[in-house]
Amino acid sequence: MFSLEQLVSFVAVAEELHYGRAAERLSMTQPPLSRRIQLLERELGVELFDRTHRTVRLTPAGRVFLVEARKILRSSQEATLYVRRARKGEVGVVTVGFTATAAYSYLERVLAAANAEAPGVDLVLREMVTSAQVEELLAGGVDLGMVRPPVTGGDIVTLPLWREPLLAALPSAHPLARRKKNPDVRDFDGEPFIMYSPSECRYFHDVLVAVFRTARVLPEYTQYASQAHTVLALVKAELGVALVPAAAAALRFEGVVLRPVDGVESRPVELELMWRRSNDNPALGALLTVIGNLARRARQSTVD
Repeated sequence: MFSLEQLVSFVAVAEELHYGRAAERLSMTQPPLSRRIQLLERELGVELFDRTHRTVRLTPAGRVFLVEARKILRSSQEATLYVRRARKGEVGVVTVGFTATAAYSYLERVLAAANAEAPGVDLVLREMVTSAQVEELLAGGVDLGMVRPPVTGGDIVTLPLWREPLLAALPSAHPLARRKKNPDVRDFDGEPFIMYSPSECRYFHDVLVAVFRTARVLPEYTQYASQAHTVLALVKAELGVALVPAAAAALRFEGVVLRPVDGVESRPVELELMWRRSNDNPALGALLTVIGNLARRARQSTVD
């Protein structure tokens, strides 16, 4: 099999059509250059040059091989550059897990920032609940997760990303939706209420339980659901009212009115980023830098 060194020598002679000038271009003497070309011709089983005392010309086989040799050298150079960029984290693939509600709010920002600041990093997206993301992270199935706290296990590292308020989700004909002032959390006492599943959506279930306990409110739980879009569908069907993260406003359910709620902590819903400290994917570091900058800008805008 021929070597890249032989291809470089062949292309130099083919472009110069002069062994002396080609040798000078390659910073070598003419005899070893001639031997390289002879070995290459022997390897290929064809003559690449017509040689006379005065001229050097490409044979038909030489003209064909020149096109392929340039392609191979160009691919080799591109591969070298790609590997170097990959080592620096400038290119590569990162698999990102995310919860459904994260997709409504924060994921779009991450994708836009990554496209602008790390365009060589390709993202593979996988929607999963938090518990499944933790399992996949520890098993190596995802590099990064956007999850609800708390998250622990192995060498997992977390970074706070985002906090958002809760909104009241009300059927459009409901009295709380039709009055001018915002509903108060105490208005939900004894009210038919769509609750999050304690087994499939434990984070939001626990958040709402804490909200109601603090306000000394006890709604009447009529249905349990695991996803925000299901909760809104049940509200639209007038099976009860609900509290949903502000990101759910992106779903735009006709027949459902979303209102701020008085008497509730301003931004109780948290989103965190998680990854494994031992993950050696170079592209992960580049993406973490992008998301870290995004999170800092978000926190500064909240303070301002």
